[in-house]
Amino acid sequence: MATDCIPQCSFDFPGIRQQVVARFDAELASSDGGLPLLKAVDERLDLTTDLAKAVRDRRDPAKVEHTIHDLLRQRIYGLACGYEDANDAARLAHDPIHKLALDRDPLDGRALAAQPTISRFENAVDRKGLYRMAEALAELVIETERRSRLRRRPRLITIDLDPTDDPTHGQQELAFFAYHYDTWCYLPLIATIRFDDEPEQHLVAAVLRPGNAVPSIGAVAVLKRLVPRLRRAFPGTRLRVRLDGGFTAPELFDLFDDEGLEYVVGMPQNKKLNAIAKDLVTEARGRSATTGHSERVWGETQYRTRSWDRDRRVVIKAEVIRLPGREPRDNPRYVVTNLRGKPERVYAIYCGRGDEENRIKELKNDLALGRTSCSRFVANQLRVLLVAAAYVLMQQLRRRAEGTGCERAQVGTLRLRLLKVGAWVERSVRRVVLHLPTSFPWRSAWEILAIRFGAAVT
Repeated sequence: MATDCIPQCSFDFPGIRQQVVARFDAELASSDGGLPLLKAVDERLDLTTDLAKAVRDRRDPAKVEHTIHDLLRQRIYGLACGYEDANDAARLAHDPIHKLALDRDPLDGRALAAQPTISRFENAVDRKGLYRMAEALAELVIETERRSRLRRRPRLITIDLDPTDDPTHGQQELAFFAYHYDTWCYLPLIATIRFDDEPEQHLVAAVLRPGNAVPSIGAVAVLKRLVPRLRRAFPGTRLRVRLDGGFTAPELFDLFDDEGLEYVVGMPQNKKLNAIAKDLVTEARGRSATTGHSERVWGETQYRTRSWDRDRRVVIKAEVIRLPGREPRDNPRYVVTNLRGKPERVYAIYCGRGDEENRIKELKNDLALGRTSCSRFVANQLRVLLVAAAYVLMQQLRRRAEGTGCERAQVGTLRLRLLKVGAWVERSVRRVVLHLPTSFPWRSAWEILAIRFGAAVT
């Protein structure tokens, strides 16, 4: 028998002397008491407002109960709080904090949209709407960063593009088997920008691609959308593109040359490059045999593939890896670039792109980037954009958290520290009071961030 209708259950927990009685009878309580903080971030950015303007609502106005703006906020706020599935809408329909975040009365306000309404919305947005939403998201992030840097213009902006796998487990449209990942999947492309040597990488684009897409598919379109916006927002700032192996298509290098972009791009091994690096690898082996440790020897060459229209500089890292109990292993690596400087310095710049993996892990593990379970590809692209929007809100929350102990926390940790806190809601004629625990361990950080995002102290 289901326990949902039982008002009181008694449990005897091992190790606790007293009987623990759990009563699920707090109607005006929520486990997401920190959500108003995230709403304040959204109000400051106008993120969900801008996204809603990009979507054309073709429904009959007389029959609309939930606006596009409300549906977007419900899904994006839910993702930020850890509710990754549209089915979670039924569980949150009467949550007072989530209703409050959508400007509804927490006690008497109408319930949030149900799962069927959410699903219809996800399947109703067309490709043009998705494109406008993607443009709005990129424009918002870039403009936000421009305003925050009015006093000090950045010298360098680094654009990182990185594909990742998104395994599929059904009949999703355009899901294909990818041999590199050994699974049926989509291959989303994530784009971030970094200013000078700041640690934060700001998400500006997330594009869902079919499972058979080569790494460079979509990269040209993303760069053509980003580069003009960055040039307008930050005139005179150098733009550098940093890509992993696989992004060596000629159309990408043509774009780099035409736009005057700096670039560092990983180059897959091939017989010709390995032959060029042979002497360097031999030298590295000799050093490794003498020292008993892994050794590197640096070099460079001018190189041209059949599809390139010119020779390009390729930096060579001839490495021999020596591990205890194993035979030494050759590990030559190559990076094609137009940067000047010593090969080891250029390679270090390329290796900096490894931090992009942390952003992808946050998107996957903390915000369910892989929850692309709709049958239609376009609906799954919308889900990816909703995840990206939730990530932008969490990034801005983290960015303003300096001095609180949360400034380097990942999204999942931010959620646990600032959003997932029990709250009892009390409403009077003039105000709504959130009763939060006195033992809330991150109370100080929460209060500081609330003030920084415009909350008045009374």
